[in-house]
Amino acid sequence: MAFSIAEIIVLSIIADWVFRRLRCPGLIGILLVGILLGPHLLNQINPDLLAIGTDLRLIALIVILLRAGFELSRKTLHRVGTQALLLAFIPATCEGAAITLAGSRLLGLTLMESALLGSVLAAVSPAVVVPRMIAFIKERRGARKAIPSMVMAAASVDDIYVIVLHSVLVGLYVGRRLNLAWEIASIPLSLVLGAAAGLAIGVGLYRIFERSDLWATKQVLIVIAASIFLVRLQYLLAGRVPFSGLVAAMAIGFVILERREDIAHAISARLARVWIFAEIVLFAMVGAQVNINVAWQAGLSGIAVILIGLMARSAGVAACLAGSGLTGKERLFVAVAYSPKATVQAAIGAGPLLAMRAAGMATGPGEVILAVAVLSIILTAPAGAWAINALGRRILPVEPEAGENAYRAAIESSS
Repeated sequence: MAFSIAEIIVLSIIADWVFRRLRCPGLIGILLVGILLGPHLLNQINPDLLAIGTDLRLIALIVILLRAGFELSRKTLHRVGTQALLLAFIPATCEGAAITLAGSRLLGLTLMESALLGSVLAAVSPAVVVPRMIAFIKERRGARKAIPSMVMAAASVDDIYVIVLHSVLVGLYVGRRLNLAWEIASIPLSLVLGAAAGLAIGVGLYRIFERSDLWATKQVLIVIAASIFLVRLQYLLAGRVPFSGLVAAMAIGFVILERREDIAHAISARLARVWIFAEIVLFAMVGAQVNINVAWQAGLSGIAVILIGLMARSAGVAACLAGSGLTGKERLFVAVAYSPKATVQAAIGAGPLLAMRAAGMATGPGEVILAVAVLSIILTAPAGAWAINALGRRILPVEPEAGENAYRAAIESSS
């Protein structure tokens, strides 16, 4: 397993460098390394490493959301909170609904099976979106209107909403008895309880860090460990108390940033270094799951369903941003930035297939859902990452601090 990790790291660093020289996002190269070395092509990754791939991807996702939390200030959320909240729910709902209708006509699925497909495809990928938004925040691109912060906050919550909805639909499909009203109510409850727990733990960690002489590196390790415990708590409480460990992880960074910016910035800087390794692990493991043959079977109908879903998602983004004060180009950037698929699709794409198999049902629809999920990663992750970088640098201006303060004063005086 150690050799496989070394092989992935070396080849991913080389691929990252090559693609950056070609002015393409480095993650495309890392994703291709995972596909090439994965079990569906060269089969060079140790099976033991693939077996713990889920845990590795989860840790990488936690690092992403922690970075998001340490970059989201209360003032920024106050400015973009309404749009971010709308973006967290409406575009994914529009995309899922469109795929439900399109899948039943183009892929030969029933409405329920198409709804399952929609719940797999509707999530945006924080692994693609969040690091790029953080880079724009550091460069102060679009800072006057806090566009990267808005996209980053919405993308982080979008996933949690879609994952909960997906679990409900899988339960209904395989005949599990569910209290539908309670399952729907559990979505906002899980977000609220997760945020409350994260804020409480964030306050506790802030007090420990403030009164101790722990180096920032040790503070990072403590924060990551606390976040993993919170995600574990989510699984322990599953079916009894709705709770989102990922939202809790984000809230830890948010409260530390609010209390002590110097501590938060030191932790954030070291999380950025951790992300260098986490990004390689995440996208290499996602790539290793991609079965080109399965994706090929989805064919043109699968591509059509994905594109219809993305158009519906873009329409949802446009509705959310009505009256936001963003220009047409800025709204286009948000729609594009809100489109890539990767992490969630890799994590839950095979879920319906496994559930059907466990329930003794025909697995054909599950194979179609997996094929389209894989195809969505191949089509949208590389293209979305490239488009975010290209459009962001063209559309989002670099804003000086004074310009942001003037904009904020104008907003406050008009409210």
